[in-house]
Amino acid sequence: MRRGGLVAFPTETVYGLGADALDAEAVERIYTAKGRPPTNPVIVHVPDTSMARTLTASWPANAEALAQTFWPGPLTLVLPKADAVPDIVTAGRATVALRVPAHPIALALLRVAALPVAAPSANISTNLSPTTAEHVMRGLDGRIDLVIDGGPTTGGIESTVVDLTGTQPTVLRPGLIGADALSRALGAPVAQPSVTTAVNKAASAPGQHQRHYSPRTPLTLAEDDGSSTVQAFAQEGMRVAWIRFADAADRNKQATDPISSTDNASLATVETHNSIQPNGNVLIRWLPLDPTACAAALYALLHDLDDLGLGRIVMAQPPIGDDWRAISDRLQRAAAT
Repeated sequence: MRRGGLVAFPTETVYGLGADALDAEAVERIYTAKGRPPTNPVIVHVPDTSMARTLTASWPANAEALAQTFWPGPLTLVLPKADAVPDIVTAGRATVALRVPAHPIALALLRVAALPVAAPSANISTNLSPTTAEHVMRGLDGRIDLVIDGGPTTGGIESTVVDLTGTQPTVLRPGLIGADALSRALGAPVAQPSVTTAVNKAASAPGQHQRHYSPRTPLTLAEDDGSSTVQAFAQEGMRVAWIRFADAADRNKQATDPISSTDNASLATVETHNSIQPNGNVLIRWLPLDPTACAAALYALLHDLDDLGLGRIVMAQPPIGDDWRAISDRLQRAAAT
């Protein structure tokens, strides 16, 4: 990275693609490797709060409170940027997104490199984020210099992003840390707007473009449990994966491992539910009703389903609540056309 190279590495959320954040040419290589639009800023990863402060024009009390509570961890703070931060990092905006990751390999890398590291997810832009080194290589093999294989990530989805530049802290991207936890740390409410998109303009944080986190297989987010949607696709002769949410006890003894041992022949195994009739075209998979466990499994499941050559993935509507906000955000963007 000191020579301008690109290194993919694990964090507690997903794998990131890192380059020296103060080297504009190196950061441009990230955008080129990913096919990332210049309107989408990148998060700068640092080993500690001290380095974070050097990259900001100001460090308010609420930044200190959140850093003390959640760093290292899956929280990104958006703050006024220092002049040393290149415009390509921030999509030309006057703010920079910063976080201290909790993964031991990520922290070791940052400390040894002694650099602030710009690191969006290590995938082709708009595609599924990678949670294993194998996922990274599927999209970026031949485009980057090194992958550090730390095994599967534990968090599974990207960090919460909070803007601290306005009159009220605002969640720009929901993540593993919810608004309620942020509010408790600050002793004040945190704004949480509905899903926002930034199209053809510079976003204030990553993850705000309309289509994002998408599998190669078209994904439909149902308005209910998805049974009627699955039925319609199956009747057209399409091979469909139907993802539902349930506690382990309610899964009708269905295999819960995200299809690590499933091949195309298993598509003939179908569960009868509501109007769904066994026809060999429907593969049912489950996600847990615990939001933390669901987040950890979501992308890995979608990556595995992508390998099966299906015609469609149908996702049941996830539960409602602050704990599920990040999952809902990712699924709405994954299903966008």
